[in-house]
Amino acid sequence: MKVLVTDGHFRKTLAVVRSLGRKGVHVTVGERTSLNTSFFSKYCSRRIVYPSPKRFPDRFIEFLLTEIKKHPIDCLFPMEEETLLLTAKYRSEISKYTHLLIPDLEKIEFVRDKGNLIRFAEVNGIPVPKTYDPPGVHLSEFPVPAVIKPRISSGSFGIAYVKDREDIIPSYQRVHERYPFPLIQEFIPDGGGTFGISALFDESSNVKAAFVHKKLRMYPVQGGPSTLREGVEHPQIMELGLSLLKALNWVGIAMVEFKVDPRDGIPKLMEVNPRFWGSLQLAIFSGVDFPHLILKMAKGEKFEPVLHYTAGRRSRWLLFGDILHFFNNPERFHLHPSFWDFFDPNTCYDIISKQDPFPVLGAMATFFTFLYDPEMKRFLERRSPHLPVTTQSFRGEGKGEGRIAEWTSQGK
Repeated sequence: MKVLVTDGHFRKTLAVVRSLGRKGVHVTVGERTSLNTSFFSKYCSRRIVYPSPKRFPDRFIEFLLTEIKKHPIDCLFPMEEETLLLTAKYRSEISKYTHLLIPDLEKIEFVRDKGNLIRFAEVNGIPVPKTYDPPGVHLSEFPVPAVIKPRISSGSFGIAYVKDREDIIPSYQRVHERYPFPLIQEFIPDGGGTFGISALFDESSNVKAAFVHKKLRMYPVQGGPSTLREGVEHPQIMELGLSLLKALNWVGIAMVEFKVDPRDGIPKLMEVNPRFWGSLQLAIFSGVDFPHLILKMAKGEKFEPVLHYTAGRRSRWLLFGDILHFFNNPERFHLHPSFWDFFDPNTCYDIISKQDPFPVLGAMATFFTFLYDPEMKRFLERRSPHLPVTTQSFRGEGKGEGRIAEWTSQGK
């Protein structure tokens, strides 16, 4: 069996490479630069450098089609947002040459918009935080503390947390400048836990696998991608996540994130990630090998849904997520489990591996690529949670006692 996996920079890509490579699969990894984490893995059988999907989408698709025609593969794994959107756009053409288990482009774009997602979830009985969709909403209607979220973003990028009512307008201005028309949601207090349910559906929207994990540590500390997480059994979140994805008639993989509200014990929907997620290694380590199951489906193999796994196992993104968490958490010396617990037999690492050590070098190369590569700097700038304040898009009415904003003639 031969596969092609895109986006070699990312931890989740490395998880796919290791999972399939250990099973004897010939894994080709692609990235727009040769300095990336997955190229350094011993399970990477072949390396290709392709045009940037972001800067040169047409050239990327032309390269991809030429590659899979010249070097036939059994399955294509698009791993990041840009590659997923492009392969979905050209899904019918790509599917002539290989197995591509992803939703159609319209469905991906639908769930990426948190406004669409929240409305759909409410209609289908999925609990959500109280959400406001400005403009035209009075300042007095907003609860505080509140969260201002971009409609389309991933992780914690672009999110602003507001503690005081008078900060809503300037915070909204900052986010809107980068991410037009963000949503305002009630803040769900900490204490109940943040969970993700990852799932796999076949082309008839039948569930083939599911796994639930709990975030133990994150970066940014107040909410973001997990740096330490644990596989758990949580039937309620499993049911809610699968119900939402079934209502969407989902195809392929997705991860649905919930935050449990400690005030009422109810999990509230945060987002749907329509692609592979950063903590993929934990699911594999716990017994739900999503990449291998997708390859089985590509081969036409039948198998019973994988809904049971070993709970209590953990995975850790030490380089560099958990290190950043440590230095940014005021309670760094009182973490549970301790930051210094490096040898727990029930904890695996996203990158570090005795059996496959050299991706650590690739991760360091990726880090410096992110620092000095102009495209990656623009990528980080677009997604930075530290957004500049601007007053050009809105003008508040009075002292903030009226509506939150009034759109200007520039159409923003």
